[in-house]
Amino acid sequence: MTLEEAQQAVDTWIQTTGVRYFNELTNMAMLTEEVGEVARIIARQYGEQSFKPSDRDKNLADELADVLFVVICLANQTGVNLTEALQKNLDKKSKRDADRHHNNEKLK
Repeated sequence: MTLEEAQQAVDTWIQTTGVRYFNELTNMAMLTEEVGEVARIIARQYGEQSFKPSDRDKNLADELADVLFVVICLANQTGVNLTEALQKNLDKKSKRDADRHHNNEKLK
């Protein structure tokens, strides 16, 4: 699925199943909540925290998909084409960081 297809699929889901988009502030709060759930899994799976019984059934892929869903909702409702935005962002990073990471002693 391309980013364009994902944006269309989310929009279709919102219009048919979700009734309407939550407002942008609600979606921003939801994004923060979903990112927190990803952080919780990462802290337990790759960090030093231990899993609680209620955390054991959490799935990183599913939580990352929740983050992506809300990001797509925000893009759709604010008129952002994620394909174009990501390409421009990669171009910016490629120019800005052309030598930066290769010259970073901490990464060697």
